[in-house]
Amino acid sequence: MGMFDFLKAKKNTANIAKERLRIIVAQERTGRDAPDYLPLLQRELLEVIRKYVSIDAEAVKVDLAKDGDHDVLDISVALPEGRQDAS
Repeated sequence: MGMFDFLKAKKNTANIAKERLRIIVAQERTGRDAPDYLPLLQRELLEVIRKYVSIDAEAVKVDLAKDGDHDVLDISVALPEGRQDAS
């Protein structure tokens, strides 16, 4: 461990916090126009996925986007690396 390694850790922490803030702001913006069922859909998807893989609540993102005249449901699931069975 070098003498100035502690400075790098703070910089990474600041970048992580900044990225998380961007995600929160983006979710708030999309949440204003989103249907009421999206949070429930997200929770139910999380429950189903947890039957097969151990993941946390932040791993599942459900968003609604516009594509011309159509609404597009965008579902993103961040799966853990390696095989982990839910218990």
